[in-house]
Amino acid sequence: MLSAGVRPIRVHDTRHTCGRLLATLDVHPRTAMEILRHSQISITMEVYTEVPTEVTREALRRLGERLTGGGARD
Repeated sequence: MLSAGVRPIRVHDTRHTCGRLLATLDVHPRTAMEILRHSQISITMEVYTEVPTEVTREALRRLGERLTGGGARD
């Protein structure tokens, strides 16, 4: 842990996060493949994405609203 209380992560981990967020945002798989710079769509779909639940989608929507300053406080 760093002094700010945030654990270090590998840069590679951010690729997985990006892939999951793109899937959650319903970005077309071909577009996600291009963003992640994969040569095969199977890598994007099998390794870097997961199908989010409605609860996950709602949580990310609320997080996005908070980060952008929109929406009411819960």
